[in-house]
Amino acid sequence: MLKVKNWVLFLMLALLISVSGVMAQEEPTGTIVDIAVGDENFSTLVELVTAAGLVDVLSGEGPYTVFAPTNEAFAALPAYVVEYLSTDTELLTRILTYHVVPGAVMSTDITEDMMATTAEMSTVGGEMMESQLTVNVTDEGIMVDGAMVVTPDIMATNGVIHVIDAVLVPAIELPEVDPLSVTGDLITAGSSTVGPLSAAIVSQFTDEGYAGQASVDIAGTGTGFTRFCEAGETDIANASRPIRQEEADKCAALETPREPIAFTVATDALAVVVSEENDFAIDLTTEEIAALFSTATNWSDVRPEWPAEPITRYTPGTASGTYDYFIDEIFDGDETLLQNAANVNQSEFDEQLVAGVSGNPFAIGFFGAAYYLANEDVLNEVSINGVAPTLENSLNGEYLLARPIFIYTSPNILTEKPQVAQFVSYYLQNAPEVSAEVGYYPAKPWEQNLSNLLILPFVAGEGM
Repeated sequence: MLKVKNWVLFLMLALLISVSGVMAQEEPTGTIVDIAVGDENFSTLVELVTAAGLVDVLSGEGPYTVFAPTNEAFAALPAYVVEYLSTDTELLTRILTYHVVPGAVMSTDITEDMMATTAEMSTVGGEMMESQLTVNVTDEGIMVDGAMVVTPDIMATNGVIHVIDAVLVPAIELPEVDPLSVTGDLITAGSSTVGPLSAAIVSQFTDEGYAGQASVDIAGTGTGFTRFCEAGETDIANASRPIRQEEADKCAALETPREPIAFTVATDALAVVVSEENDFAIDLTTEEIAALFSTATNWSDVRPEWPAEPITRYTPGTASGTYDYFIDEIFDGDETLLQNAANVNQSEFDEQLVAGVSGNPFAIGFFGAAYYLANEDVLNEVSINGVAPTLENSLNGEYLLARPIFIYTSPNILTEKPQVAQFVSYYLQNAPEVSAEVGYYPAKPWEQNLSNLLILPFVAGEGM
C-alpha cells in the first residue's frame, strides 16, 4: 500500500519521534472514537464524524489509520465552509473518509521500501474518489498532502491516530461554468506575477461568451491589497504572497467588512536570471545569490574566476509580492542589505527588469518564471544549489524559490456578485491548463482541492 524510497527516511522519522515530546501510548485506552471524544482538541472532528454517521465505522474492528485534524485546523477554514459541510452529508463523508487509511500504519512503516521520499496511500474512499494521499518527509517532519503530522502514533484498540495541523481535502469537481450566462463586471488588480495568468483567463472567459467588462490592473501585490482592503474598490486581488495580518485588518475595518479568502491558482518558480551573454553564472548557491544582491561589488568578489566587473542588480519594487518573497527566502525577511547595495534598479513592471538584465552581460535580476519563459532568447536562468526550476523540483519543494500564487476575494463579494463566484470557479477549473501556456506550473493537488472546496458553496446551486 505504501512505498517509500530513501533509507534516510528511517533516521529522520526516528529522530522526529524521539524528540517530539509526545510518546506513543504503551497500551491503547480505547477505540479511535473513544480517544477523540476524550480529547477536547478534537471536538470539531467528533461533531462532524457524528453528523456524517461515521461513529460506528470508526468504532469498528478496523484496524484504521486516522490523520486527525485538530480544532485549530478546522478553525483555519472559513466558517461558511464548515457550515456548508454540515448540510452536505455526502461531501462531508468524502472529506472525513479521506483522512482514514485501511490498516494500522505507524510512522516508521514509511521506511518499508526505502526507495523514495514521496509515497501515496489509498484511503478508505477508494480509487473511485481519487483518494490518494501524498506522504513525504521534509526537514520539518512528516507531511500528508499539505498537512504536518504534529503528533504521531497515538495507539487505539482498533488502529492508530496521527494528529495533523490542517484539514485534508479530496478532489472536488466543480460545476461547469457557461461564460455566456455570466453577467456583470469584474475588477481585479495586484501582482505583476499573477497578472499574466489572470489576463489569460479573462481573455479565454471573454472568447467563450462573457460579455461583461473585466479589468486586470498590474500594480504589485501590496498595491492590489491596498485597493482591495483599504479602498474596497476591487472584486479580486491578485497576489504572489499571502495576505499580511495588517492588510487583513484593514479589510475587516471597511464600512462593509471583507474577509479575505485565498484561492491558490498556480505554482510559480521565481526565476533568478542573467543576460544570455553571461556564460559563467550557471549555478549559484543561496549564499552567492545573497552576496550578488547585497555586499558584493564585482562579480569576482563572489568567485575569483569571474569577471572583475561591477554587478548591476534588477529587482521588483518594494510593493511587489515577488520582492517580499525573495527577501524572506534569501535574506530571512531583512531587506536592509539589498536596499543598501549599489546599482540596484527596481520596477513594478517586469518588462523593464527583463530589458535591463538582457541588455547588460554583468546584470542579474529576479522575477516570475513566466517573464523568463517569454524572454528566454535573451536571458539565461540559473540553477540554485544545483537544482533547476523544473516542474518536478518546484512541486516537490526541492527548488528553493518555488511558491504558490493566489487570487483573493471575500464571501460577501461572492454572495453579492454572482459573476465573481462564477469567474473564480471558471478560473480554478481552467488554471491548470492556462498556467502552463502562460509559463507557470499547476497548483499542487491539495492546494487545488482546497480552493475548489472554498468556492463550492457559492456555485453548487443552493447559494449561501
